[in-house]
Amino acid sequence: MSFNAFSNTKYVVSKASKGTFPLASSGRVASLVVSSNEFKGVLKVVGHLQNDIFKVTSLKPNILSTNYDNTDILLIIGTLGNSTIIDELVEAGKIDKAQLSGAREKFITQVIDNPVKGVKKALVIAGSDKRGTIYGIYDLSKQIGVSPWYYWADVPVKKQSELHVLPGQHTLGEPKVKYRGIFINDEWPALGGWASKTFGGFNHQFYDKVFELILRLKGNYLWPAMWGSSFYADDPLNGVLADEYGVVMGTSHHEPLARAHKEWQSFGGKAWNFNTNPDQLKDFWKGGMERVKNRESLITIGMRGDGDEPMTEGTAIELLENIVTTQRDIIEEVTGKSADKTPQVWALYKEVQEYYDQGMKVPDDVTLLLCDDNWGNLRKLPELNAKPRKGGYGIYYHFDYVGGPRSYKWINTNQIERVWEQMNLAYQHDVKELWIVNVGDIKPVEFPTDFFLEYAWNPEQWNPENLHEFYTDWAEATFDGQFTNEIAGILKLYTKYNARIKPELIDSSTYSLMFFNEADKIVEDYNKLVAHAEEINEKLKPEYKDAFYQLVLYPVKASANLNELYTSVAKNRLYASQGRVIANDYANKVQELFDKDAELTHFYHTDIANGKWVDMMSQTHIGYTSWSDPKENIMPKTESVIPEKKLSIGVSVEGSTKWWPKAKEEAVLPIFISYENTSHFVDIFNRGKKVFNYKITSESEWITLSKTTGTVDKQERIQVQINWSKIPEGINRSSFVIKAENLEIPIYVEFSNPNLSQARGFVESDGYISINAENYSSKFEPKAFTWEVVDNLGREASSVISLPVKYGRLPLSESSPKLTYDVYLKSKGNVKVHTLFSPTINYSIREGMLFALGFDNDKPEVVNYDADATIFNYNGKVPAHWHENVSNSIKVITTELNVESIGNHTLNYYRIDEGLVLQKIIIETQHSYLKETYLGPPESYKAN
Repeated sequence: MSFNAFSNTKYVVSKASKGTFPLASSGRVASLVVSSNEFKGVLKVVGHLQNDIFKVTSLKPNILSTNYDNTDILLIIGTLGNSTIIDELVEAGKIDKAQLSGAREKFITQVIDNPVKGVKKALVIAGSDKRGTIYGIYDLSKQIGVSPWYYWADVPVKKQSELHVLPGQHTLGEPKVKYRGIFINDEWPALGGWASKTFGGFNHQFYDKVFELILRLKGNYLWPAMWGSSFYADDPLNGVLADEYGVVMGTSHHEPLARAHKEWQSFGGKAWNFNTNPDQLKDFWKGGMERVKNRESLITIGMRGDGDEPMTEGTAIELLENIVTTQRDIIEEVTGKSADKTPQVWALYKEVQEYYDQGMKVPDDVTLLLCDDNWGNLRKLPELNAKPRKGGYGIYYHFDYVGGPRSYKWINTNQIERVWEQMNLAYQHDVKELWIVNVGDIKPVEFPTDFFLEYAWNPEQWNPENLHEFYTDWAEATFDGQFTNEIAGILKLYTKYNARIKPELIDSSTYSLMFFNEADKIVEDYNKLVAHAEEINEKLKPEYKDAFYQLVLYPVKASANLNELYTSVAKNRLYASQGRVIANDYANKVQELFDKDAELTHFYHTDIANGKWVDMMSQTHIGYTSWSDPKENIMPKTESVIPEKKLSIGVSVEGSTKWWPKAKEEAVLPIFISYENTSHFVDIFNRGKKVFNYKITSESEWITLSKTTGTVDKQERIQVQINWSKIPEGINRSSFVIKAENLEIPIYVEFSNPNLSQARGFVESDGYISINAENYSSKFEPKAFTWEVVDNLGREASSVISLPVKYGRLPLSESSPKLTYDVYLKSKGNVKVHTLFSPTINYSIREGMLFALGFDNDKPEVVNYDADATIFNYNGKVPAHWHENVSNSIKVITTELNVESIGNHTLNYYRIDEGLVLQKIIIETQHSYLKETYLGPPESYKAN
């Protein structure tokens, strides 16, 4: 869809045609005209446009306020009611005032003939207000090829000599969400170290870059860095600059009345306790309000405990209401206006939500800032039929977090599909006043931040059908159309892989070495991305390589390296327990991968952009043992093996940690099944110093081996397959024998070759059926309802949701929205149906979150997704298994159903409540057979 989905229609082209405006052509460039009485922020951003045009064309436009009569082409910029020249154009009927008057943050860009005497043609950017004009300017910059990330990710500017603006009117309209912003947080050691070395701290030089980025991304709101920093006190010019730019300032959820938490210590603050120290707190808050009373701000009210902790034990509703009343009195005193004339926000963060749920009164003009669980799952939304509030509702979302179950700050782990799905829920529940996202260090969450603010501008623009276009449009715009689809594919997959489990949570036990080749496949998939990214990097134009390293290559390589490191640790420990000498090689490999992680970071800090990003990737991410990050990366412990001096041979089989000849039971490979056509492996390994030879003989011609003879220095892996063309129907058993020196070890092989001529749908194998949710056999969509497959959302494939949200809970009936899955069961009786969902939290006051399951025409069973008891922890009120659910990025609901016969059946999944995101279904028929793995069994074979 090219440019269309990413922004508005592309209106700057490289060739002139009828009616186009020559912004730059034949060595000439239009002058920029802006009234001297224009807002300071607009004048500043006009200067940015001047530089942007110069970067693109090598021609630097003049900036004029008068004396433009003899210039035949002009770019006129200004704000309605604040620009003499724009107001004159309105008066002359050249600009339609009705399109801007009363609008919020809107601009129109249009070509006008004979705008003023002596001027043949002009391009006009007119804004309804200061930010509207600024957005119009930056939109033109983006149209000529200047990325919002030109500074923050070193995205190059492509040189062009011809820039022509198409005739007609170009606009993005008004934003659908009023306040759209970011929260710089958890900013040490990475961003803090970088800012200190680059700017001398979080001063106005630093924030100049931040404000510009926010506005280029069409945001308008900021919570500033606050770990040991004070936005207003550290540099008084910070607030001045924000006001000039038109960036609305706030403070975080636990920093009321424009006061940074750090200031309390410098203020000489005693107890942060309103019961015992109210007067000092009042003076403190009053000082905060006095310095922002004449600036555009969104004032945080309320109070949490000192250091972002609960204020008291229990739910102190009356105390908090008294605090807010006091704060609003201070606002009125300082501003001289009633409190409802000053925009305010109250964050229902963590335990504060419980206050509200239990009846805490919130003034109607205050924006209620609802929050996620710090892991991207919304905790609360207004009811679909809720009475409108004057102050409306907002959402505080997270791309980064410090806290349990594990801090995650290092790398991007956010799928934009999940962001879309959760924030779509918010928008459909009328949360439109404020969207703010914790972006940590800004880098390396450039991509999801861009999406979040783009989505906030117009949530109605994005849906499951076109989300993939954000990847391609972003890749095309960022890398000038080089390898667009390939880069988009890498972005989709690496964020998907990283979203399965935060890197800080991975350890040697995360992925299974025993079953489904899971751990090796994870490493293989990551390394395929690395190879693809490196191939692209080799072919990219040189000037794009710095940006590519930051936005694609580093996150892919570093993530792949980390996963391979922990898989190597797992192999080292398993092999050491078996006495394999190759365990020592894996110990060395762990060290190499640990060192490689440091090398990748060093390259980022010293080589990329000539050392511009020193310290930016210094966040530790290896060696977590609790929720908090270690002070430095810690290499996982490995074990060494002392080889036996005598000849010592070992054999192991896939699916078992035992080894032979030590083990007393038979060595049996996992069952082979004809329709799956898989292979399994046997390892022949050395436990000593002496090299040995082996030979494998088989009693059956059905068994195919990758090798039958060889020499083992350390280890040999033998792949075992079955020649199905020679096997009769039914279940059979055979064996082969490994002979090494004077040792003989039989390996038993079981294989099943069933007749599936009558089978329909997914076929039971080894006691289970595994189905990816999007692969339903049929769907039923009553009028107004749809089942939407959200491509790429989830741990493995895609996910399915029911839309629209607005109808809420539906009564279960024959006309309910339904997905049907055809299955072929080899077992009957009691079965377990495991439905795997994204870890959504019940955001409603209704009892539970319901869906229904049933086989065939049986009466469906209503299942409560939210049946867990609730607990209170560091995130407030959450489901009892919340820790496990968010750690694994999945919630598993198990339902027992009865199947009366072997053969073909249909499993039906019904919508009752909205908001559930179904990723996978596993039907377990033989409960002892379902093997423990992180992702669960791969999708089952599907018959015609």
